[in-house]
Amino acid sequence: MKILIAEDEYTTRLMIQVCLEKWGYQVESVADGKAAWQLLEKPDAPEIALLDWEMPEIDGVELCRKIKELPRDNPIHVIMVTARDSHSDILQGFDAGADDYITKPFNDDELRARIRVGERIVRIQSTLSQTLLELRQALDLVDTLQGSIAVCNVCQMIEGEDGVWHERDDYLNQKIDSRFVWTECPTCRK
Repeated sequence: MKILIAEDEYTTRLMIQVCLEKWGYQVESVADGKAAWQLLEKPDAPEIALLDWEMPEIDGVELCRKIKELPRDNPIHVIMVTARDSHSDILQGFDAGADDYITKPFNDDELRARIRVGERIVRIQSTLSQTLLELRQALDLVDTLQGSIAVCNVCQMIEGEDGVWHERDDYLNQKIDSRFVWTECPTCRK
C-alpha cells in the first residue's frame, strides 16, 4: 500500500518514512502541500496521506479539504500529523475531512496502529466499490433480460412469460405486451 508523507520538517519526515518502509509500506514523501497535491491528484495516488498542518504552499487543513473533494471511488484516507493539540484544532482538522489525527510527539506504536486502521478502512472501501460496480453490472443485465422476448430463429415461435412457446401470430394477436409497440412500417403505410 502506498502512503504519502507531506511534512516540511526534514527530520520528522525522514523518521516517519523510515518507520513506514520498515513496516513494508511504499512511501512517497514531500516537503510542501503543493507537491503533495500534485501527487494526490493522480489516478494512482497513495491510498493514505499523512499531512502536517503547517506546510509551505498549501497547509494541511486546506490540502485535506481539496483531497476530500476529489472525485474518486475510493477516497484517500487522511491522517493529520501535527503539534497542534487544542480541542478546537482537532475539531478543525476533522471538519476539514481528516479521517484521523495524531499529535506530535507521537510514538512509533501509535503511528503503526493508526496506519493499520487506515489500511483496513481503505481495503473495506475498495471492496465496497468493487461490489457496487458488480451489482450495477448485474442490475444492468437483469434490466436487459427483463426487457427481452425469446424468439426462435428457426420456427419464429415466441416464448411467453409462463415459459410456454407460442406461434408467433397467435402470441402477438392475443398478448398485449408493453415491450411491443404496434405501428406500421414505411412500406405498409404506402
